[in-house]
Amino acid sequence: MDVHIVVGTADGAGDIAAADETRSLLTWLTEEGGLRGRVTPQESPPVPGTLGPALDGLLVALGSGGAATGLATSLVAWIRSRRGAVTVKATRTDGACVEISAKLVGPMSPQELKTFVADTSRILDGGQAPGGSDL
Repeated sequence: MDVHIVVGTADGAGDIAAADETRSLLTWLTEEGGLRGRVTPQESPPVPGTLGPALDGLLVALGSGGAATGLATSLVAWIRSRRGAVTVKATRTDGACVEISAKLVGPMSPQELKTFVADTSRILDGGQAPGGSDL
């Protein structure tokens, strides 16, 4: 199963800031051993007057072998390392999605983070969070 990831910034910095954060996340994910070779940048054609294509998001091929858990853990760790209002929306090919924000995971205790990562992993892997719905 593939997961499409879009990074957003809520501080009004616009598309350039979101693209910069997406590049940061791309670097972060490709440095994770379990995700190496599974992450592909998704770009749109260049807008007239610009120098190159726009980085719109990332595509992660999960497959098997715990990649969903690795992705969930990496997304939470990356977002906790960011400054400012950053969000990550991860959408499976069947439309199920989870959105993670610094505001959401920043104040979580270690036990809450562990539960959140497990629930997120379950959603990304094709299951559902407890209670039968997406996060």
